[in-house]
Amino acid sequence: MLTRGIANSGVRGTGELLSTVKFMVQTLAAAGELQRDLQRELTYDGLRAAEAKRNKGGRRPAVVAGKVDAVRTAHLEGHAIAALARDHDVSRGAIRTAVADLLSEYTAAAPDAPAPELPVALDNAK
Repeated sequence: MLTRGIANSGVRGTGELLSTVKFMVQTLAAAGELQRDLQRELTYDGLRAAEAKRNKGGRRPAVVAGKVDAVRTAHLEGHAIAALARDHDVSRGAIRTAVADLLSEYTAAAPDAPAPELPVALDNAK
């Protein structure tokens, strides 16, 4: 290289370059981990502060507390979930949430009741 007039112009060997890149990646990974830990800690601090104030986190229910009893009573009287959702201008999911403990798939069977038979599909193709 000296014959062309190019002296050592700061070009390093590939070993030094790879170790420098490795160090930078590890530094960025450590910074990301520190940020995640800090965010998790701040989130838990906020949740604990809300709990101390007796605030409940999460989304507010679509069916307001005053209408829940009416919705539950109507459901027990046999009104369909879709009809209740239309009447109260909320989604079917909101109605299901309000009556979740009344739905058959969420209620526990009696302790001495036999297990329900599950439908079995047999493959008759030969």
